[in-house]
Amino acid sequence: MLALTNLSNADCDVENVLQNSADTLPTLLRVHELDGIEFMLCAPWDRVMFPPTYIKGVHLMFWPTWVDFWRGDRVALMEEFGSEENIRRYYGSLDTGDWVAAWKENLRQAAECQPHYIIFHVAHNRTSEMYARRFSMSDESVIRATIELVNEIAREIPQGCRLLFENLWWPGLTFREPHLAEMLLERIDYDNAGFMLDVGHLMNTNFDLRSESDGAAYVAKIYHALGALGKRICGVHLHQSLSGAYTREMIHRHMGEFHPLDWRETMDYVRHVDRHEPFRTEAARRIVDMVQPDYLVHEFLHRSRADLEQKLRTQRFALGIL
Repeated sequence: MLALTNLSNADCDVENVLQNSADTLPTLLRVHELDGIEFMLCAPWDRVMFPPTYIKGVHLMFWPTWVDFWRGDRVALMEEFGSEENIRRYYGSLDTGDWVAAWKENLRQAAECQPHYIIFHVAHNRTSEMYARRFSMSDESVIRATIELVNEIAREIPQGCRLLFENLWWPGLTFREPHLAEMLLERIDYDNAGFMLDVGHLMNTNFDLRSESDGAAYVAKIYHALGALGKRICGVHLHQSLSGAYTREMIHRHMGEFHPLDWRETMDYVRHVDRHEPFRTEAARRIVDMVQPDYLVHEFLHRSRADLEQKLRTQRFALGIL
């Protein structure tokens, strides 16, 4: 099992975590006994700051709202974005062909990193649906659209690289309907595929969880329901999120509201729901021992190097490593 942490080359990570020094990353990995990073490309790749030898996985780019654009549903797009200019700004173009080309370019960039795996988010939601959690798209609709998109770009996937689909709590891959997860793997035109189980995202699908122990029991319930399909989980994004009380409060407060949210409202809501906090108890060990992933990613939202290091120490202690 390779132990990793998540890092991007966005300015916030380069400045706040790596402190603009190429010496920081190897030091972080050595001190916390990590094998490398799961990398997200948000800017031109600086190979000195992010040497390819440390990059074990690449997280592909992600548009939270995309199926309406893929389907050419202009009415839904105008309701969500308000103008063609806003649509163009979000997708980079009004032409889905240009958007698909952007996906292919992202895959070519990922290939240069020579990763063991790449990550594809399988989810869709409109910001107008977030508070009330009343979605216009079913899990199956999002899965079917994902199959279409992946088959459109599959030739650009780096050969020998695993394609891992990640679960979220929006419509799409949630692991609560095993037959849809199975359909996803069966119908894509790429053989070396599996799943990245995001523990916090899975916890976000259950509003009743009150403790890390509750979370581990819920993960176990979902995992065992997958049956043999659970063996296709190749990696785990390990973090915890106990946000059910907040989610319920927002549903109650915004019941009946269906208006698009601006960028700040969206990010504030997502950060309150998807907390990316470290496990502090042995519940973390129970999850890892059960799944036995090839890749264990300590995935956090980190504000600084000190913040990341504290979270790594906390979660590694929970795993019994420290």
